[in-house]
Formats: sequence, C-alpha cells, structure tokens
Amino acid sequence: MSTHVILGAGPVAHATAGELHKLGHRVVSITRSGNGTMPDGVVRVKADASDRSSLIEATRGAITIYNCANPPYTSWEKDWPPMAANLLAAAEQHEAVLVTMSNLYGYGPSAKPFKESDPLRASGVKGAVRKLMWEEALKAHQAGRVRVTEARASDFIGPHVTDASFGERVVPNVLAGKPVSVLGTLDVPHAVTAMGDVGRAMSVLGTDERALGRAWHVPTAPAVSQRALVAGLCDAAGTKHVKVRAMPSFGLSALGLVIPIMKALKEVEYQFAQPFDLDSSDFTNTFGIAATPRQETFAETVDWYRGRQG
Repeated sequence: MSTHVILGAGPVAHATAGELHKLGHRVVSITRSGNGTMPDGVVRVKADASDRSSLIEATRGAITIYNCANPPYTSWEKDWPPMAANLLAAAEQHEAVLVTMSNLYGYGPSAKPFKESDPLRASGVKGAVRKLMWEEALKAHQAGRVRVTEARASDFIGPHVTDASFGERVVPNVLAGKPVSVLGTLDVPHAVTAMGDVGRAMSVLGTDERALGRAWHVPTAPAVSQRALVAGLCDAAGTKHVKVRAMPSFGLSALGLVIPIMKALKEVEYQFAQPFDLDSSDFTNTFGIAATPRQETFAETVDWYRGRQG
C-alpha cells in the first residue's frame, strides 16, 4: 500500500483523499491543526507547511505529495512562495511526485477558452504568484530534481464547496427561494468545475506517469451563463427560479473599501465580465475521464447543502 500525502483539508483535499482512498492507497492529510473534515480512513498529521523541516518530516514515506492548500485569499503573495518552495524541497527530499492544484489566474484575460499550451501572461498580483509557482516547479522538473504536474480548474462547485462564487453566497439563497447576487455580467459564459471531477483528476495526476512535466485542465462542462447556472441549481432544488442580480464594478470597488476580500477580487473581475472558459479535452483524451454532466453536479451540490443545513 503506497502513501499519498495531501497538504490541506478543504474541499480539494477532501475530494482527492476520497478518490485515493477508493483506489486502496494510504492517505495522510497535513494541516496546521492536525484536524479537518476528511473521509474515513485518512490519517491526520499536524505540521506547518511554512516550516521546511516540519513539512519534510511530515511527508516522509510519501510517493506523491498533493498541494491542496489554500492560504487566505488576501495574502497569497506573502504566503504562497515559501510554502511552494518548501513543498518542492519535500518532494525532492523524498523523491516523491508533487501534484499542485491551481487555477486559471496565470493565463490572464482571454476571449477564447484557455488551453494548457497558452502562455502565462498574468498581469495581476495573484496571477503572477500562480505563474511563478508553476515556473519554479517546472524548472525543478526539467533539471531532474523533482517530478511535478499541475491541475488547473475554473471556479469550483459541488459538495464541500462554500468559499466560491457558486458556494455559500448562492446555494443557500436558492434553497430559500431568495434573490442571488453574482459578480460581473449575468449572460456571458462562465465555466465552473465540479469538485468531484477535481478529486478524480488529482488522483489520476498523482498516480499516472503520463501526467508528469506539464499542466492539465480538470475535465469541466462547457461554460454557460451565471444566470443559467443559478437556474440549474433552482431546478435541481425544485424551487422557483430566483431573481439574479449582477454586482456592478463600482459596487465591488465600494465594498473593497471595507471588505479586504472584495478589494482582492478586483484583480480577477475580468473573469466575470467576459467569456471565461477552458478546454479540458487533453485530459479527457489522455486519461479517458470526461466532465460530470452539469445536472448531476447541480443535484450533488443541492443535496450536500441540504444535508449541511439539516
């Protein structure tokens, strides 16, 4: 039985751990507290990823390390670089594969669906952080120091997803039949990636040699408008279609004066003002895994939130 070590205990870590456990692997979850909600059978370990020696000790015996961590959104530029460097050092020390969960920020704005071969042209601070993390990891891979791969996805949706555009701010209102407010424009396509597909993709990337040395887009259903996404959640919940409002740019700016995370979101406002989609065909064609049908994702999301409320 091989050991797979996951940094974090959020929705990505939970989904990844569940898939790896199904495959019969020994799964270890590392968090600062040593706690966190994880599937049964997952070993919990307390360690601080900002402390290199602590992280190296906690990951001893791993054949694959999964970076599923998510530092506070407002402090990425401070927290991510040392954590990413420590993860590379741990993977190198143990000759383990490093799989990083990332997003689409590194590409910067684009009117076309993103492809993994697109250059990373991020102009904002957070995008630049993600770009640098991948470039440093790829450099280490190409130098033969460590084996790496990276998963990239759009906004998450699904069980355990709360801190996301279609999480806590939207689903409880849908269940209650209340109006929903979203960022940007209501009727341009915006991709969302199912959390179940994230977990499956991460488990594949950490166990298949074909994944190494490049980034992969998580299988994601074709983009539809935010209005259509809310309507789909309403249909899954069996509720009336709620009113959907768009928060204007000046509203986001005003909230940013008093709410730090709203200020931080200004950098990625473009993602909700113009079409935002990705091409995940490479993953599907290589590994034979397609995106979960959107209606199924909506049903899983609604069921999880109802269970959480109950």
